Amino acid sequence: MEDAKLYKANLEEANLRYADLHNAGLYKANLRGAYLSGSHLERATLNGVYLKNAKGLQNLDFVKFSETTMPDGSINNSDC
Repeated sequence: MEDAKLYKANLEEANLRYADLHNAGLYKANLRGAYLSGSHLERATLNGVYLKNAKGLQNLDFVKFSETTMPDGSINNSDC
């Protein structure tokens, strides 16, 4: 899924372990409770993404966050 553009994708509790999401654009996607251990999100754009209770979120080098709900429920607007 490298370079994928996912708009309003419902990936709730999806198994995305070791998924290559490098340079992907996720816009208003639902990843609540998704399994992300070992996935690669380098240079991805997460805009309005819902990650509450997502597990194993790592490899966040150069990720762009805007209105993103993080696994702990906090909102990350670091790149708005």
